[in-house]
Amino acid sequence: MEAILIAIGVLFLIIVPLFFGPVFTVNQQTAAIIQRFGKFSRVAMPGLNFKLPFIEMIAGRMNLRVQQLDVQVETKTEDNVFVHVIVAVQYHVLPEKIYDAFYRLANANMQITAFVFDVVRARVPRIKLDDVFEKKDEVADAVKNELSHVMYDFGYAIVKALVTDINPDQKVKDAMNEINAAQRMRVAATEKGEAERILKVKAAEAEAQSKALQGKGIADQRRAIVEGLRESVDEFQKSVPGATPQDVMNLVLMTQYFDTLKEIGATSHSNTILIPHSPGNLADLSNQMRNAMITADLVTHEHQLSDRAAPKP
Repeated sequence: MEAILIAIGVLFLIIVPLFFGPVFTVNQQTAAIIQRFGKFSRVAMPGLNFKLPFIEMIAGRMNLRVQQLDVQVETKTEDNVFVHVIVAVQYHVLPEKIYDAFYRLANANMQITAFVFDVVRARVPRIKLDDVFEKKDEVADAVKNELSHVMYDFGYAIVKALVTDINPDQKVKDAMNEINAAQRMRVAATEKGEAERILKVKAAEAEAQSKALQGKGIADQRRAIVEGLRESVDEFQKSVPGATPQDVMNLVLMTQYFDTLKEIGATSHSNTILIPHSPGNLADLSNQMRNAMITADLVTHEHQLSDRAAPKP
């Protein structure tokens, strides 16, 4: 009985590997490398596959999906500022070059990293720090072109190369921020000064226009007063026969005198100072004004005569 059980166990150990060993599956977007006695035999594609037991074996599997490798490179710029440049390389294995991708490269990531270092350190030192941020696409395109040409022979296709980060030293960042802040403050100060200048110019223009209109109003007022006085003198002489212009002027001055006193008295708070006087002195005031005007006319007349008598050159 024991011999029978041992025979069944040995048979089971032989039959099971023979039955299940040749069958294997390959996942989607994956390829299996089949070797026969250590030599490449074929590439097993996704799905159900078969191999010869004890003769063929799966040497490895290749991922056909797009993969990404982030490479951080430390380099310096043209103005001797050290920066850390992070380059993201997206790549995948070419289905028709699975053999080359599996056997020709021992480590694809190391190969890609070496080429990224070489390209970045050849390009960035020729660019100033301020321009590195603007020309990062040029650096990325250079990395992609260099890698695409080299890695194609090894069975890899480069989908995209991206410069995802440019990180200078923290002190350099702080200095750049201070420079930017100072520039913005200078622009703000310039704009503020320009605004103040415009306000002052507008205020001066408004004041000039106000004074001009005020002067025009005073001139029109005086012209109207003179015209009204002339009409009053004419009407008074017509209404009162024998009245002289002096009588009319005295009457007008007297009227204005009492009107002024009336306006001053109507105001409860007034800063007007009245000197001692009496209405009887109004005639003397009018005589003084008339004499001053006559004297001014005589002086003007004498100046005109002297200018005419002066010899001409």
